[in-house]
Amino acid sequence: MTVRTRPALWWRCAIVLSAFLGIFLSNSSLVYFTIQSNVIVLGYFLAAAYWMLKRDTVDAPAPRLRGAAVLYITITGIVAHVLLNHGENPLPGLVSGPDRLQHWSSFFLHYTTPLMVLADWLLLSPRNASRWRDLPLWLSFPLGYAFLTEGRAVLFPDFPVRYPYFFLDPTEHGYGWVGLQMLQLTVEFVVLGALVIGLDRLGTKLRRTPAGAGAQA
Repeated sequence: MTVRTRPALWWRCAIVLSAFLGIFLSNSSLVYFTIQSNVIVLGYFLAAAYWMLKRDTVDAPAPRLRGAAVLYITITGIVAHVLLNHGENPLPGLVSGPDRLQHWSSFFLHYTTPLMVLADWLLLSPRNASRWRDLPLWLSFPLGYAFLTEGRAVLFPDFPVRYPYFFLDPTEHGYGWVGLQMLQLTVEFVVLGALVIGLDRLGTKLRRTPAGAGAQA
């Protein structure tokens, strides 16, 4: 491992640690999108660390898969903070209360890991690897998760945690309401996916700026 690859490698190892701690401390099952997205991040960045060591490179492998992981973990962070936690400050629960371990798990799963992955996407290479045509493929996982959840609840009514999230539960408001929730989330996910691709381009410009400034000086 050279000096050139060391900072990126350690950062990606820190992402692995954050995702692992969140999953390990959690009492939630794989039925939750939160856990699934963090498992994807954990697996991808473990593979990335191995790739970087083997190839002595700062570039993460499978950059289009990396973009999908970024989108999924960003969805996890935003949905948790806005829809599930209603924008509440997550920090007080880390130092007081009987459920501190679960608060720490939630903090790693919903805040630390998403922010670290976004920083990795913005600042580390490779750059300009995502394409607009990747967006429908990326969206197939969260949308497929929603449809699978609804179908599973109908076919297996005794399945534990039939509806992991309130916006997928038709019990009180019906399937029409769930459909509207999913339509709204789909639009928001499309916007998030476009932002992920846009950040890829922005990261390229940020990395090129110092070189350009030095040349002019």
